[in-house]
Amino acid sequence: MSTVNPQPLWEPDPDLIAEAQVTRFQAWAAEHHGAPADGGYPALHRWSVDHLETFWKAVTEWFDVRFSTPCTRVLGDRTMPGAQWFPGGTLNYAEHALRAAATRGDEPALLYVDESHEPRPVTWSELRHQVGSLAAELRALGVRPQDRVGGYLPNIPQAVVALLATAAVGAVWTSCAPDFGARSVLDRFQQVEPVVLFTVDGYRYGGKEHDRRDTVAELRGELPTLRAVVHIPLLGTEAPEGALEWADLTSARTEPVFEQVPFDHPLWVLYSSGTTGLPKAIVQSQGGILVEHLKQLGLQCDLGPRDRFFWYTSTGWMMWNFLVSGLLTGTTVVLYDGSPGYPDTGAQWRVAERTGATLYGTSAAYVMACRKAGVHPSRDFDLSRIRCVATTGSPLPPDGFRWLHDEVRDDLWIASVSGGTDVCSCFAGAVPTLPVYLGELQAPCLGTDLQSWDPSGEPLTDEVGELVVTNPMPSMPVRFWNDPDGSRYHDSYFDTYPGVWRHGDWITVTARGSVVIHGRSDSTLNRQGVRMGSADIYEAVERLPEIKESLVIGIEQPDGGYWMPLFVHLVPGAVLDDALVKRIKQTIRDQLSPRHIPDEIIEAPGVPHTLTGKRIEVPVKRMLQGTPLEKAVNPGSVDDLGLLRFYEELARKRA
Repeated sequence: MSTVNPQPLWEPDPDLIAEAQVTRFQAWAAEHHGAPADGGYPALHRWSVDHLETFWKAVTEWFDVRFSTPCTRVLGDRTMPGAQWFPGGTLNYAEHALRAAATRGDEPALLYVDESHEPRPVTWSELRHQVGSLAAELRALGVRPQDRVGGYLPNIPQAVVALLATAAVGAVWTSCAPDFGARSVLDRFQQVEPVVLFTVDGYRYGGKEHDRRDTVAELRGELPTLRAVVHIPLLGTEAPEGALEWADLTSARTEPVFEQVPFDHPLWVLYSSGTTGLPKAIVQSQGGILVEHLKQLGLQCDLGPRDRFFWYTSTGWMMWNFLVSGLLTGTTVVLYDGSPGYPDTGAQWRVAERTGATLYGTSAAYVMACRKAGVHPSRDFDLSRIRCVATTGSPLPPDGFRWLHDEVRDDLWIASVSGGTDVCSCFAGAVPTLPVYLGELQAPCLGTDLQSWDPSGEPLTDEVGELVVTNPMPSMPVRFWNDPDGSRYHDSYFDTYPGVWRHGDWITVTARGSVVIHGRSDSTLNRQGVRMGSADIYEAVERLPEIKESLVIGIEQPDGGYWMPLFVHLVPGAVLDDALVKRIKQTIRDQLSPRHIPDEIIEAPGVPHTLTGKRIEVPVKRMLQGTPLEKAVNPGSVDDLGLLRFYEELARKRA
């Protein structure tokens, strides 16, 4: 694997390396904590996992994490699950997120952009005072530490204010995007029983207004624990009866009061995609997220007060929470509420231009859609301020790297990153001081002992194995909600290799230390003992101009056989004739493996996704094995349930 790309696509120049925060951190940590002064990032990473407690202590000192009560040690118990970080220490996440207001009050903390693409600033002072005002009102409503506060909100400044006010009070934030239907929201919120709900009357997407008042009414009726509902009139409607007005709760110029909470006090609840049952309600801590995101955003992404941080996301995806944490580094955060492709495919590049984004994050799927649509970002937009384009959601294919390099800038830092909702962070990805190779993530992140393991738990180099993390990370869940004995949490990550986090991805760790992601290991294609991730198939097949998207499934048959269909969603006007079938098979044969040529290539009306845009592979596999649709998938977790009827009908015919 490491010999496939002998030449890097990009290398940081010496000035960039010298100025990077991770370089300065390494020199400081060498002086104060015994980190290696030489050897660059690889040596620093080795030290960070070999001396885990010293490393995380250094992170808290470097970023001036303010403990109101000092901790007794860094790691009380390092057993997974159940590692105890900074026991005895108290702090507040929101206090750190608003620190820059003291020195940069009139500068923008947030830049809000809707489909008009005109940025509107919220200054640090305004943000701090709105959070202070809302936190005081939440306390007046009886909200106490550990109470849950929900948001049914798009990616707007009010959502950031509500999250930070909730954290200031010591309550627990949770959110869903307003394109989620009532059932999807209730599957999540009914588990955690919120006492306050922030809602919009609707949202704008793709040039249209989408009224959500009926959904809000249904949520109010089905969430009996609610003491208050707050109305945000995004479409300008009156507040429903009994609801409070957002403006009334945020108009006072109040200095925020920050509840000092234990390090492992819950900050928010995130949710797994929930494709095969109720979504897992994942609880992460105030302290764990604070230190993990300072490391990730400050050292790995090299963000600071001069930066503008834009990631295309919704409040239903962990990347929104990650984006908001940009405030921890004093960065101006760009919030875009709208369609990724309105009024045209280049929309996100226009937002990046208009906001002066320095780090722009998007999905690999959007990059590939731009490539297919013939978008020319650097020709059509001034992107001179962008230092880094980052991608996640699925592996960025080599063609995506090449397109960004050719069409944005040849000295562009391209950061393909991979992590998960489960840790609200990255296991591997951005390093400002390392080269970028086609199709590869630069390196594992600091403090993360990421390895590729074979089934017996032996580490692999230059071979495909299971993604495991062998030491605890501060942002790992403190627990799942409604999992009193911890069994669901344990079974989700620690069942395969006791005491070691198994994430469920196939990866290769190369001899040079970079990482390649091959797709989910629970939907692995296993032909005659040769395993391949679905992402490898998608990368090859979707280069063909006729293929809009594809879905590959490997199914073990009762007779011991193996059936591997490839479903293709064609671009308008394309036809799945013998010539195209032959080209698809030849592409897989030439680029991947003759063993992984599909048994059938079937035209499909579309590929179903989770609400956060991931292809739904395992439920489709289960349906094709005979599981009824309603048992194979949670309907509320799917972007287009109608598409699954196609696969259901195919399964019925095959049976």
